[in-house]
Amino acid sequence: MFKTASEKKNILVAPLNWGLGHATRCIPVINALIDNDFNPIIASDGVALELLQKEFPNLQTIELPSYQIQYAKNGANFKLKLFLNSHKMIRAILKERNKTRQIIQMYNIQGIVSDNRLGVVSDTIPSVFITHQLNVMTGNTTWLTTQLHNQVIKKFDECWVPDVDTFPNLSGNLGHPEKKQTNVKYIGPLSRLHKKNLEKKYDLMVILSGPEPQRTMLEEKLISELESYHGTILFVKGKIEEEQRIQKQNQFTFYNYMNSEQIEVAFNESEKILCRSGYTTVMDLAKLKKKAFFIPTPGQYEQEYLAKKFKEEGLVPSCSQEKFKVKKLDKIELYKGLRSFESHIKWQDLLEVFK
Repeated sequence: MFKTASEKKNILVAPLNWGLGHATRCIPVINALIDNDFNPIIASDGVALELLQKEFPNLQTIELPSYQIQYAKNGANFKLKLFLNSHKMIRAILKERNKTRQIIQMYNIQGIVSDNRLGVVSDTIPSVFITHQLNVMTGNTTWLTTQLHNQVIKKFDECWVPDVDTFPNLSGNLGHPEKKQTNVKYIGPLSRLHKKNLEKKYDLMVILSGPEPQRTMLEEKLISELESYHGTILFVKGKIEEEQRIQKQNQFTFYNYMNSEQIEVAFNESEKILCRSGYTTVMDLAKLKKKAFFIPTPGQYEQEYLAKKFKEEGLVPSCSQEKFKVKKLDKIELYKGLRSFESHIKWQDLLEVFK
């Protein structure tokens, strides 16, 4: 039965602004809410918010306090940099909790979907947490960070893990701890993309994302290295700016950013992919059954773990950022590529939590 705008429940969708992955994997969630007669209201900050504003120009958006997550220039200092900035993050989470209370009242919010935003939760309305990290890998402090994360997850009514609860799977030890909390649901991989049989246009697609300064450092290194690549290259910088800019230079076609529709076409028109090993990218590649080469963000344990996992499984080759040379792309042919998990998400059942 058709519902008028006033009859639809307002659901707050709040992805973390840490690169673009959390925002892009919320796109299918937002679309599912719309399809099931809910009214999504988007809340985030920085490039994550800007991306979703471009994807959903007709939806209400709200700016949340920034976690001010910064990467170290040297990957070895990644954990130290996060620790030194942890007071800023804690302050932002406390502000975020207060802002969430205000948003609930001001916009008559009747449900929450938080993708790794620790302060966007309520004990008065149904709250869902999305994460693929039930084990939060931080080297020798993994036990501590996992315990702290579990305390956060307990505050939510449900925790949705975008993976399958079987082997093989995509998240490995990240999403499959020995002991799981009772509110955890495996919903299947989330991707905004669909496989299409399109004619090949590019030999290689480079897609970047992630916080600065590492995004720019990788961009500069790859442009220099790929000058000697024999083939056509689509280079998506992952810089969300007011206007889309396209530049052609030798074998390169540069985009500062692409929307979901353009990204879907570009992936399907490209033979091979060169990218970070972020989990959202992993889910996209699996959905499209694409062959790739991974360069994990230096010092980010999660990406380093995933790159190592898929390399050992013979699926995707990888190397560190400092060791990358264009010749390493030849290894892609020796690996099987990621496979798709045909898990059809039962959105109607999942969204019962808000009814």
